[in-house]
Amino acid sequence: MKTIHLILIALFFFSFNFQVRAQEKKSADEVIEILKSGNQRFVNQEQMFPNLDEKVRKKNATDGQHPYATIIGCSDSRVPIEYIFDAGIGEIFVIRVAGNVVNIDEAGSIEYGVDHLHTPVLVVLGHTNCGAVTAVARGDHVHGNIPGLVENIKPAVEKAKSTCGHEFSHHLLNKSIENNVFQSIEDLFSISSTSLDLVKAGKLKVVGAIYDIETGSVEWLGEHPQQEDMLQ
Repeated sequence: MKTIHLILIALFFFSFNFQVRAQEKKSADEVIEILKSGNQRFVNQEQMFPNLDEKVRKKNATDGQHPYATIIGCSDSRVPIEYIFDAGIGEIFVIRVAGNVVNIDEAGSIEYGVDHLHTPVLVVLGHTNCGAVTAVARGDHVHGNIPGLVENIKPAVEKAKSTCGHEFSHHLLNKSIENNVFQSIEDLFSISSTSLDLVKAGKLKVVGAIYDIETGSVEWLGEHPQQEDMLQ
């Protein structure tokens, strides 16, 4: 019985620390470490499922949201963003769109997270076996409104073809997925002066990452390789 009480007390303080953590102002590097730790718990099946109780839900409803990170990822149902970072209510401001592309709507949503909610980090999260990138890399016929959506992905695929060849392969697909993460960052900087100015002022860090849908792990790509030039 004493052991059970100790466990309950430990869980209470862990939950409390998570709630405090969500409200404290953090640096970009601290936020990235929180995301990395959460993903490691997810991979190891040691999730704590923090900040999901009634108290937290009501507090977010009355006090407003104070997320520590903004993440734009793919709509793919195999990429449940809060789960893979073991995050709870009010911790991550999430934008999801097929192919994790950035057009006007996505840029505006990102601006809400990084400028209005003041998250110090934006993560552009791609994932393995992305259907949208696969369709472009294979040259599949798409219809409806999808052609306009995947237009943003084409530069990333063409760049990958220049080094991987034009024939579809896993190597081409993986390189296209990586390129597409950085392409989304480029597109954001080209249409969102708000986001660009925050980066220039040192108030925002924009990094790319890729989620492996099989292993559950996130590979961190860092900032755009040409970010210095884009900030000029």
